[in-house]
Amino acid sequence: MVNVDEKLEPILNDVLRRNAGEHEFHQAVREVLESLGRVIAKRPRYANNALIERICEPERQIIFRVPWVNDRGQVRINRGFRVQFNSALGPYKGGIRFHPSVNVGIIKFLGFEQTFKNALTGMPIGGGKGGSDFSPRDRSDAEIMRFCQSFMTELHRHIGEYVDVPAGDIGVGGREIGYMFGQYKRLTNRYEAGVLTGKALFYGGSRARKEATGYGAAYFVRRMLQTKGHDFDGKKVVVSGSGNVAIYTMEKVIEFGGKVIACSDSNGYVVDETGIDFALVKDIKEGRRGRISEYAKIKGGHARYVEGGSIWDVPCDVAMPSATQNELTGKDAKILIKNGVMAVGEGANMPTTPEAVRFFQEAGVLFAPGKAANAGGVATSALEMQQNASRDSWTFEQTEARLAEIMHNIHDTCAATAEEYGTPGDYVLGANVAGFVRVAEAMDALGVI
Repeated sequence: MVNVDEKLEPILNDVLRRNAGEHEFHQAVREVLESLGRVIAKRPRYANNALIERICEPERQIIFRVPWVNDRGQVRINRGFRVQFNSALGPYKGGIRFHPSVNVGIIKFLGFEQTFKNALTGMPIGGGKGGSDFSPRDRSDAEIMRFCQSFMTELHRHIGEYVDVPAGDIGVGGREIGYMFGQYKRLTNRYEAGVLTGKALFYGGSRARKEATGYGAAYFVRRMLQTKGHDFDGKKVVVSGSGNVAIYTMEKVIEFGGKVIACSDSNGYVVDETGIDFALVKDIKEGRRGRISEYAKIKGGHARYVEGGSIWDVPCDVAMPSATQNELTGKDAKILIKNGVMAVGEGANMPTTPEAVRFFQEAGVLFAPGKAANAGGVATSALEMQQNASRDSWTFEQTEARLAEIMHNIHDTCAATAEEYGTPGDYVLGANVAGFVRVAEAMDALGVI
């Protein structure tokens, strides 16, 4: 097990003390600090001016009340969050998540991860994250609209195309972005297209944005496999989740010749040894807003649905956790390793527990951390901002080609950084160090702020 360097232990202890009970945030900070011992040994100046301490502290944390009225005329209250974590490289950039699990610790962990992920893209964007403990599930369009309008009524004071640019995340898709953008426009009397990304094409969105996170994860993992002389061709792949990231991961993996044999939602998972029909999954989840169990009912005999359980019990060559944080445990990792998994690529944010990551690395399994592998979404969001700023619109092919280039560059940067610091093939260290160095250099140049 990797330990935090003794020079960094006081910083970690201070983070734990000052952010009590925020376990996901603790986990994210610990993972980065575990990679930095070699960096400060090589570049001692990073230990000066409380630089690392400042990187671990958000620039701004905003918590607000979100009152709204349901279809029965009852007033409901949720809590809204926006954590503007670091703007050294550009305006804060990161999604908005609507899910009952959302709290300030979750949003801080996501904002912290986002800071380094955004740095890895090479684009001029800082890190932030937001959301609410509201669940859009089983809510009417009218209820979701009223909630989004109330949420944006407060949030609009804190965002702008040169200040903070939110996007979608779990529970926030094109519908929610549209309602929020409409309210922002109404409140500010400005058509500021670059203030939100993930918009529909007909009012300033970017082609390939919807597909970008899933496509990007597939591009990264494919590049990683190629370093060992492999490809997706002929590989059995398990993708957890069945939301936006999972659907487009499946599509691109299949295009690359892989066979996706299982996917899931919060109720259970489906296995189809003939190959998951991602178009059917897309119709069920995006078209009907249904449950993944419907897949087995439609497909019949060669597909089976397992309620509950762990999708990681399904033997595969490549695992792509694409649902939520800490979904793949140490126990799951042992089963995957026993069943012969050769590569794991995180499509979600921190979906693999630290114990599971350690097991994969000790077993020689290629492991792509989320801050690198799932950076395609935010990279394409930055491309959307670029198009909005220039009043331009690119073709799907242009945008995807740029996405592929960015993901290949992120992979190669992580691989080269791991090599430089004496741990070839350690993409966790490579991503943490490369992202940290870019943010640290900018913060150092800007003075003590």
